[in-house]
Amino acid sequence: MIRAAAVAWLILLVAAPLLVVFAIAFAIPDPGLPPFRLPIENGRWVAGNEAWRVLTGDGFYLTALGRSLVVSGGTAAICLGLAYPMALGILRAAPRWRPMLLALVVLPMSAGFVLRMAAWMGLLRDSGPINRALLALGLTDAPVWLLYSDAGLMLGMVHSYLPFALLPLLAALAARDRAPEEASADLGAGPWTVFRTVTLPASAGAAVAAALLVFIPAAGEFVIPEILGSPGSLLVGRAIWQEFSVTRDWPLAAAASTALLAVLLPPLLWWQRLR
Repeated sequence: MIRAAAVAWLILLVAAPLLVVFAIAFAIPDPGLPPFRLPIENGRWVAGNEAWRVLTGDGFYLTALGRSLVVSGGTAAICLGLAYPMALGILRAAPRWRPMLLALVVLPMSAGFVLRMAAWMGLLRDSGPINRALLALGLTDAPVWLLYSDAGLMLGMVHSYLPFALLPLLAALAARDRAPEEASADLGAGPWTVFRTVTLPASAGAAVAAALLVFIPAAGEFVIPEILGSPGSLLVGRAIWQEFSVTRDWPLAAAASTALLAVLLPPLLWWQRLR
C-alpha cells in the first residue's frame, strides 16, 4: 500500500510534469494562451522540430549550457573544498559548541533567498564594505568591479549552496571510524597525509553525493545569475526563464529544459550505480 502510494506520488508530481514539458518541446509557438499549439493536423501528430532546430543550430544556447556546466562544476568544487575543513572543524569542536556552529551554517537559509542576494548586492557594490576594506588596506587604488561580474556570481552561488555540500559530509564524517586515522597519526603520518590517505577515501561516497547536491540545482539556477551575474554571461537557467516569461516561446524553453535534464541525468545514474 505504501509502495503504491509512493509510486503514484512520483508519477503525479515527477513523471507527469516531465512528460508535459517534453510534449511542449515539440509544440509550435502561438500568440494565444497558452502560447503554443500542439502539432496536430487532421487528428494526427505531426512532429514539430522547430524548437530543437533553434536549440541545436543557435550557438547561443549551447554556449549558455556549457557555461552553466562550468559555473555549476566550479560551484560544486569550491563548496566541497570549503565543506571538508568546516565539517572537520565542527566535529573537532567541543560538543557544547557544535549545535551553535551548525546553526551558523544553516541559519542563513531561513532568511529569504532574494533578501540574501540583495545583501550580497550591498556587499559587492563599488561603495560596499568589501571595496572599502580593500581600499583601506591599500590592496587596490580604485574600487574593484565585483557586482554584476563572474566573481560576484560565484560568491553568491557558493554562499547559497554551501550547506548542501556541508550537511552530507558532516553526517558521513561524524559516523566514520576514527581508529584508522589515529593509527596513521601514531605511525607518523601528518594531518594532510591522514586526510588524503584515510579520511578522504572513507568519505568519498558522501563527497560525490555532496557535489551532486550542489551541481544539479546550480546548473539550472537563474535567480543568482539574474541578480549578481554579468548581463553578457547568460546561463541556461536564465535563458530558459527569459524564453518562458519574456519572449513567451514555451516550446524553445521546454526544449532547453529537456536538454538540461538530459545532461544532468547521467551523473545521477552513475551515482546510483556506484551505490
